[in-house]
Amino acid sequence: MAIDKGHRFGIDFDDAFPQGLVMVGEVSPDNEYQSREDRAANRPVRQRVDEVTGKRQWKVMVTDPAETRAKRASFEITLLADVQPVPTTSEALPGMRPIELDGLTAEPRVAGQGEFKYQSYVFRATGFKQATSNAKPSRSGGSGETAKAA
Repeated sequence: MAIDKGHRFGIDFDDAFPQGLVMVGEVSPDNEYQSREDRAANRPVRQRVDEVTGKRQWKVMVTDPAETRAKRASFEITLLADVQPVPTTSEALPGMRPIELDGLTAEPRVAGQGEFKYQSYVFRATGFKQATSNAKPSRSGGSGETAKAA
C-alpha cells in the first residue's frame, strides 16, 4: 500500500513542537505571485486557496526554540481558514508571542540541494489555540525544517 505524494499527516502540536512555537510578526495573506505586467495593469492580488480543503491560505513566521540548528529554527507555517486567524496570546516581547496551533498537519518533503539534502516538513494548521506553559522536555531529534507551502 503506497502513500500518495503530498499526503498530509495529522500530528499533535506537542509532538511536533515540544517546547512550543514563538510567532514573529503578524498573520498575513498568502498571495499568488503577481508579475510586473499584472501590477502595471492594476489586476487585483489573489490570495492562494488550498487545493485540498478549499480554504484561503494565510502565512505566519515562527521560531522553534527546540531546534538546535539556527538556519532551521525559523520558518513559515501556512494557516488554512476562511477568515484571518487571530492569535489567542499576548506578546511576550514586541512582535513575538508564544503560540499553539490547532488542526496541525505535516507533509514530508526533501529540502536542500545537491549532496546536502535532508528530510523536512510543510506544516499547516487551521488556527490558534490557547498556549499552555507546560512544555515537554526537548528531544534529541528536533522538529526539523519546514519548506514553504506552495
